[in-house]
Amino acid sequence: MSAGDKERDLLSGFQPPFEHFSTQALHVGQDAEQWTSMAVVPPISLSTTFKQVAPGKHAGFEYSRSGNPTRNCLEKAVAALDGAKYCMAFASGLATTMTIAHLLKSGDGIICMNDVYGGTNRYFRRVGSEMGLQTCFIDCTSLKCLREAIKPNTKLVWIETPTNPMMNVTDIKACAELVHKRGDIIMVVDNTFMSPYFQRPLALGADICMYSATKYMNGHSDVVMGLASTNRDDLYQKLKFLQNAIGAVPSPFDCFLCNRGLKTLSLRMRQHFKNALAVAQFLEADPRVEKVFFPGLPSHPQYKLTKQQCTGTSGMISFLIKGNLENAKIFLENLKIFCLAESLGGYESLAEHPAIMTHASVPEEERMVLGISDTLIRLSVGLEDVEDIIEDLHQALKVAHPNVVTSPI
Repeated sequence: MSAGDKERDLLSGFQPPFEHFSTQALHVGQDAEQWTSMAVVPPISLSTTFKQVAPGKHAGFEYSRSGNPTRNCLEKAVAALDGAKYCMAFASGLATTMTIAHLLKSGDGIICMNDVYGGTNRYFRRVGSEMGLQTCFIDCTSLKCLREAIKPNTKLVWIETPTNPMMNVTDIKACAELVHKRGDIIMVVDNTFMSPYFQRPLALGADICMYSATKYMNGHSDVVMGLASTNRDDLYQKLKFLQNAIGAVPSPFDCFLCNRGLKTLSLRMRQHFKNALAVAQFLEADPRVEKVFFPGLPSHPQYKLTKQQCTGTSGMISFLIKGNLENAKIFLENLKIFCLAESLGGYESLAEHPAIMTHASVPEEERMVLGISDTLIRLSVGLEDVEDIIEDLHQALKVAHPNVVTSPI
């Protein structure tokens, strides 16, 4: 099989793309007729307050924390992309997490994926616990573990798939069916790593789909924002109240930028996937690499599951470099195209060291159990020419392991 045939084979076999995705991203919530100016591009409404025709009678907006025309355009578009009735935008991904947590009360239990974004872990462990929330961290890829973890006070199950940074994939549909059989439990899926282009958790049974929109949804590393979508009327009413009552809302300018980012989401995600697949294949064949974690590779333990619930996968890859912490540091410090930085999902390629950077707040003993070792490196593969991306990785690996002989790339 030629290299081209192999790539086409690996890119195929996923679920079919969601119909009308690009059209919805461009047009839902963007109608020019909603503005007296008939502006084709939704304007940035910076006003904090809105004139009322009579006391208590307004034209849909009264105060910008409660609702804003620019934010409204974004929320409608994201709801459509998620296959949802409702979407709400928040000031950050963690502001979204915090607002969702306020659906609970002291004494309520949370089951959270053990391999999860470090900020989520920190929030539940150090902030939620102070509010009386009881969180246990388990491997949600195991239905047996999930079944055994559900207690009478369990009110929320928090799943991240693929996980950050070990790229574990959870069966959303199976988890949702199990959770909902056990009572009135809300299941949340953090879909940040995939975006709605590759995965729609609500269609698989989740109650809430949330994002750090800072990542792929905006896609340009210039906005901090969070999003939450749902089809449940009761959850929307509660979250909408909390969005206003707590007030963790994004600025109109950030909403404008994220809304603009959605217009190229499908184009960007397709290229992220294609580039990441090539990078993952290169790394897996390289003798300086111990192991690659990428759901789009047949070697991934949940490869079949990924193909069953996703239309593809994103630009996120983790891998173990051979050697020790010093080899990992040398590699990261010698990258030229990849930028050594936290975050992910922008057009540019980023690399980071989870144990020292994004997951430093996770207790060391837990990091070791999860596999977040000193030699683990996380990549956010960007949109540069893939030949240049691979050459950059190759030359940095060569500096980290100067005595290892490799084949020409």
